[in-house]
Amino acid sequence: METEDSARRYCDINVSSGNLVVVETIDREEICGSRISCALHYELVLENPLEVHRITLQIEDVNDNAPVFPNERIGFEITESADKGERFPLEEAHDLDMGRNAVQGYSLETNEHFLLSVQENADGGKSATLVLEKELDREKQKDMNLILTAFDGGNPPKSGTALIHVTVLDANDNIPVFTQPVYRVSLAENTPLGTEVITVSATDADDGANGDVTYELSRLSDKSIKLFSLDKITGQITVSGNLDYEDEKYFEMRVQAKDGPGLVSSAKIIIDITDVNDNEPRIILKSLNDPIPENSVAGTEVAIINVQDKDSGDNRQQSYTAYVMENNKPGTSISSVSARDPDWRQNGTVVYSLVAGEINGAPILYPAPEGKSLMTEMVPKAALSGSLLSKVIAVDADSGQNAWLSYQILKSTDPGLFSIGLHSGEIRAQRDVAESDSMKQTLVISVKDNGQPPLSATCSVYLLISDNLAEVPELKDMTYEENNSKLTFYLIIALVSVSTFFLTFIILILAVRFCHRRKPRLLFDGAVAIPSAYLPPNYAEVEGAGTLRSSYNYDTYLTTGSRTSDFKFITSYNDATLTAAGTLKKVQDETLAASLITLNNTGEGDEVRLFASPLGCGVFAVS
Repeated sequence: METEDSARRYCDINVSSGNLVVVETIDREEICGSRISCALHYELVLENPLEVHRITLQIEDVNDNAPVFPNERIGFEITESADKGERFPLEEAHDLDMGRNAVQGYSLETNEHFLLSVQENADGGKSATLVLEKELDREKQKDMNLILTAFDGGNPPKSGTALIHVTVLDANDNIPVFTQPVYRVSLAENTPLGTEVITVSATDADDGANGDVTYELSRLSDKSIKLFSLDKITGQITVSGNLDYEDEKYFEMRVQAKDGPGLVSSAKIIIDITDVNDNEPRIILKSLNDPIPENSVAGTEVAIINVQDKDSGDNRQQSYTAYVMENNKPGTSISSVSARDPDWRQNGTVVYSLVAGEINGAPILYPAPEGKSLMTEMVPKAALSGSLLSKVIAVDADSGQNAWLSYQILKSTDPGLFSIGLHSGEIRAQRDVAESDSMKQTLVISVKDNGQPPLSATCSVYLLISDNLAEVPELKDMTYEENNSKLTFYLIIALVSVSTFFLTFIILILAVRFCHRRKPRLLFDGAVAIPSAYLPPNYAEVEGAGTLRSSYNYDTYLTTGSRTSDFKFITSYNDATLTAAGTLKKVQDETLAASLITLNNTGEGDEVRLFASPLGCGVFAVS
């Protein structure tokens, strides 16, 4: 079997069975390419009998190829000013297969700006177009990536993808924007040349030349042109001329910001000139009568003296400053001033007087200051962070900086629950009110002015976290809770002190009574005490009462352990008597285990001192 149109043999015949068999892989796309019909032609020769037969082998397509795009990445540059509905054709995908196995359609990844439109060509192929559905904004998204998919009709279908990269080109659709619409600054009249007044700033969201901003001044008066200059690139305004408060106190101008293509925005600049004491007072004397008659009545107006100063405020007033040490005695000289009047006699007499000046202070209008009244504000339980709960109102009768007030919380029941505006006095919730927060809240507010030295006043604000008064079992005066707690503390201390003193006193009384009730112990059982009813002449009893002769003086010393002053002996007192002229000797008694010590008479008088034994009965002396 021979082929007619190819040098390659894809099929052959089995000589034994006569079957036509495939001997080489058949690739329709390689053999026929894009032709719709693809066939192989063979001649079959039979030898006996000799015959020639023609064989045509029709090759059918199978879905063995996926669609392929010419470029894996498809790029577009689209300006952000492109209109909705604008179309952008896409490259076609190719599939080597034919018929149903060729490209049947396209799909696009879901996005908010583009849609995909698929058309059928005249030759039966499919093509796709990218359609702008929503306008682009480069300031929001500079570029985007989309996935384009081509699929065939095989079973199962095969597909191929390509990446669409869209670059959004900038259009000058944004104007420069200043950081603030009005710039205001204060400047002293003696400000040196070249000093920076203010720097303005504007930004443009566009890119490149569309976003480059330059500045220029507009609506300038003839004076402003000479006094101020502007850097067109940085926006810095500097002083270029000499300022004078007496000539011009206020300047107003506008500054423009312009981008590359010419879009413009503007802002206002206000410059306030502040006064400096740079002018001396000028004295003007206006005479009404010249010459003055000698018979003029006393008090007749003869002239007017006018003093003028071009400066303003305190700069046009004469003032004296004196520094005073503390702890001065009344009548101590603080300072002295001097004034001279060239007139004669009483007309030249200068009289001095003190004029009351301003004293800074800040009285509180609401709530009343501490201790004057009680004001309770209700706070809802559902109050959220930032909620306005109350407001402290204070005024200062002073002027200028003495009247600038600031508010501060000095003490709070819950320091993290409330805050107060520094200059407004508004009390707001710093966080959401919780169920665990105490129902009664107390704030001690300080209001301070800006004087030198600053003066302040305080008030208490009482807040009740509740939706209605019915929820409060007992609403007491919260003003005196702290004072009551201190009073209770002092009462407790007083009660404890009195109780301690009373108990100590009782213990002492009982101890004394117990000591007095104790009876003297005998040295031995059955010992005989000296009877106190009878004492011989020239003898002394142990008790301090004594019956000695009047020529004797004696002292009795008793121990604390003896209720009576009886002196006990272990033998009869008749055996232990001692005359006034005798000598008491030291006697050692093993049973008593004590010593009695005597002193001989000295000739000047008899003195006998008896010291008690360790049993502790008594001590006395006779002289």
